[in-house]
Amino acid sequence: MKITYILIPVAAFSLLLLCGSGISPNPQSGGTSLNPPANETSFRSAVQTADQTSEATADAAVFDLPAGENGMAPTVRLNSGYEMPIAGIGTYSLLDDECVNSIVSALDSGVRLIDTAYMYHNETAVGRGIRQSGVPREEIFLTTKLYPTQFAYAAEAIDEALEALGVEYIDLMLLHHPGSGDVQAYKAMEQAVADGKIRSIGLSNWYIEEIDTFLPQVAIPPAVVQNEIHPYYQESEVIGYMHGLGIVMEGWYPLGGRGHTRELLNDEAIVSIARAHGRSAAQVILRWNLQKGVVVIPGSSNPEHIRENISLFDFELTREEMEQINALDRGEKHDWY
Repeated sequence: MKITYILIPVAAFSLLLLCGSGISPNPQSGGTSLNPPANETSFRSAVQTADQTSEATADAAVFDLPAGENGMAPTVRLNSGYEMPIAGIGTYSLLDDECVNSIVSALDSGVRLIDTAYMYHNETAVGRGIRQSGVPREEIFLTTKLYPTQFAYAAEAIDEALEALGVEYIDLMLLHHPGSGDVQAYKAMEQAVADGKIRSIGLSNWYIEEIDTFLPQVAIPPAVVQNEIHPYYQESEVIGYMHGLGIVMEGWYPLGGRGHTRELLNDEAIVSIARAHGRSAAQVILRWNLQKGVVVIPGSSNPEHIRENISLFDFELTREEMEQINALDRGEKHDWY
């Protein structure tokens, strides 16, 4: 059974006011799309509202996750009107046949959210995996990203991504990092939305200061902001701030990534909670992310781990367990880019 959750944060109504005439049918998907925001003043008002409410909303269970439901991940409705699964697979460091096999395994396990990027050098392999899986394209939510080196020729880079992936549209395209020309690159993505090449657009590695500066310069509000988020780098203020703007938060390296994964999976607090639920430490970490309202895209090439990473919807962490993991925050960020 597919369950849909709608992101309704404190400032969501502000975003709806931004959208002029509101929601209109999208003939391509049978879904909906939002018109561009009315003006710069409305954006600044929404930013101010989010700033005032970010701390209060940081720990909200945005997805209202149930216990006792397993199988395919529920979805969250983006401000673009499209549905996005709240758990999927990331493909950073997966190349060639290993990437293809991981995508096939993930889709076979019920994963429907796939995250890739130009700088991962695997868009072609991801596309091969999708086609090889036999899962209909319309059932898959596919994300890729433009790297700053592509910003100067973003319109052409979007077409190149479509060609590499072998698809007619991209569900979500992000700017991978802030950089010179990022506003113009975002506007190229806005045009691609109008042209039917992209359905939703967003940002990666944008934080409060960057979003404050960026939003007044663009027409379509980001549907998703994807940042590093895990128990040792929690970004609760940023999560609350983005939720206040009606933007879905997604976490890369949700299991800690380079330098943190091994330590996190053996952290005494997490292991104890996992033992209490009869779960793995990885599942506890991913469930913690979800209960904080963060979409998760853990990467793996191991079919067993891929299945484990999507089996998150038949148990629930208590408030006390959430607080134990919240207390692990070290503010340790990779800063590798």
